[in-house]
Amino acid sequence: MSVSGRGLYDKIVDLAKRRGIFWVSFEIYGGVAGFYDFGPIGVLIKRNIMNQWLKYFVYSRENIIEVETPIVNPRVVFRASGHEEHFTDPVLVCSKCGRVYRADHLIKDVIGVNVEGWSPGEITKLVREKGLKCPECGGEFESAFNALLLFTTQIGPYKGETAYLKPEHAQGMFINFPHLFKIMRSTLPLGIAQVGRVARNEISPRQGLLRLREFNIMEVEFFFDPAEAEREVYEVIGEVEDEKVRVVTAEERIKGVEEPIEYTVKELIEKRIVKTPWLAYWMGIGNKYVKSMGIPGDKIRFLEKLTHERAHYSAQTFDQEVYTERFGWIEVAGYAYRTSYDVERHAELSGADFTVFKRFKEPVVVKEEKAYPNPGEISKIISGDKLKELLQSLYQRKPEEVARELREKGFVELAGIKLPSSCFYLKTEEVKLHGEKIYPHVVEPSFGLERLLYVILEYSYMEREDKVVLRLPPYLAPYHVAVFPLMTGKKPEHVKMVEVARSIYRNLVGRGFRALYDEEGSIGRRYARSDEIGIPFAVTVDHQTLDDNTVTVRDRDTTMQVRVKINELEKYLVEKIGLEFLI
Repeated sequence: MSVSGRGLYDKIVDLAKRRGIFWVSFEIYGGVAGFYDFGPIGVLIKRNIMNQWLKYFVYSRENIIEVETPIVNPRVVFRASGHEEHFTDPVLVCSKCGRVYRADHLIKDVIGVNVEGWSPGEITKLVREKGLKCPECGGEFESAFNALLLFTTQIGPYKGETAYLKPEHAQGMFINFPHLFKIMRSTLPLGIAQVGRVARNEISPRQGLLRLREFNIMEVEFFFDPAEAEREVYEVIGEVEDEKVRVVTAEERIKGVEEPIEYTVKELIEKRIVKTPWLAYWMGIGNKYVKSMGIPGDKIRFLEKLTHERAHYSAQTFDQEVYTERFGWIEVAGYAYRTSYDVERHAELSGADFTVFKRFKEPVVVKEEKAYPNPGEISKIISGDKLKELLQSLYQRKPEEVARELREKGFVELAGIKLPSSCFYLKTEEVKLHGEKIYPHVVEPSFGLERLLYVILEYSYMEREDKVVLRLPPYLAPYHVAVFPLMTGKKPEHVKMVEVARSIYRNLVGRGFRALYDEEGSIGRRYARSDEIGIPFAVTVDHQTLDDNTVTVRDRDTTMQVRVKINELEKYLVEKIGLEFLI
């Protein structure tokens, strides 16, 4: 990209506000950190980014379905998921001016120490040792503490039930898994996708679109049988097995190495760099997707998170990062191996069945120990109505479960009464098993839409003869084509140009093109305006059009112009833009 003068970030921000891409929310009231509004151009680009993600992750796959779940969730959801306990960031509060800082960011910026994963006590000790003071007023900090990042609300007016705004889509997909699994004919693997807004009550949002309090996530929860993962991945790996991804492993990071090593997806699996083959598969899909956004492959890397950096539910996580001029490496997506953590937690707190029945190829005969109540022995411990109630409870339990409790504890406890093994008849029986119940494991690729928008703008931005050009991939551009009459006015030929141009515009829109019509200002100004928002082609109706029914088609990137017959215009644009769905 050719950019001179002011910093690229400042130029993008200026362009974004001037041309209706994005700007700070609530500006007339001074703005609120962590919130941005998106204008007509920004909305269209974001939707195209989302559609491209759906194409790569959902619509081209037979076992991925899309859902939509509420933003407001009852408190129990995030108690089960562990967010209420773990979804926190360390905070420092100035005792003098009351200003609140995110501790790890402030310490890294001022002292240069990475304290991610440190306890509040360890952070407080470092702050005292280094004499860190409030940058705003020079006051001393109170002891550090962890602040919950969930937005709190309530369901119902006045004294409603405590609830949270969801910080991710995952829990809505996990909760619905048993139902969706049945809808999808009880078959694994199964992916559940969701796109939409989430909220995180960030302590001190900064870096523009990179750290927001309300934003869009594009996420898949991919459920699979861990015992079958390698076999199943190799059935579909063809599309990505040779995809080259640049990886920095946790092992290399511990050694102080940050330079990525290039692996194919197949090598990630064979070298056991990933803990499940499905993680490598989705990293390959994600790499292809981000490159389709116009990001060079050598500006993308996958950084494996260290143990203390991983979320509480993750056995292994890779952050997909893109290098930017303004912020260095920034995360645009995370790939987490969540194992069966979430489904087991929701099963535990809700009592619902989140298991999957895995049928064996051939029935298996096993010996199973079972324990049946011995009323005579039990009556020596308890009698009367209490004996009847206890026996009823025992008969409702499965004999194999009772036997298991006896093995593990040496007794069975009911209503506070401990029954020893002498209170049971123990039998070993042969049982024919046709399968077993398992908890599915989950891999999660999750993308931040606004972060992707920023990196796309940075890599698309260029200047040509002091004029801005957004070289967006055509399928991401807000419009496929702009349509201009060369001249407007009351002269008959000018009126005819407008009529023809409007007719072309209406026909293109009717055929599914996103088209923009513009007749204001000189043709040069109109070309410049369309270049600034990334429209790849401009069609101009001019004097020659009225003679031979051809139009000028100008290429945004090269500025080259060709003459195309009006009746061949649609086919020309489809081929140039690559809009297969319009052919």
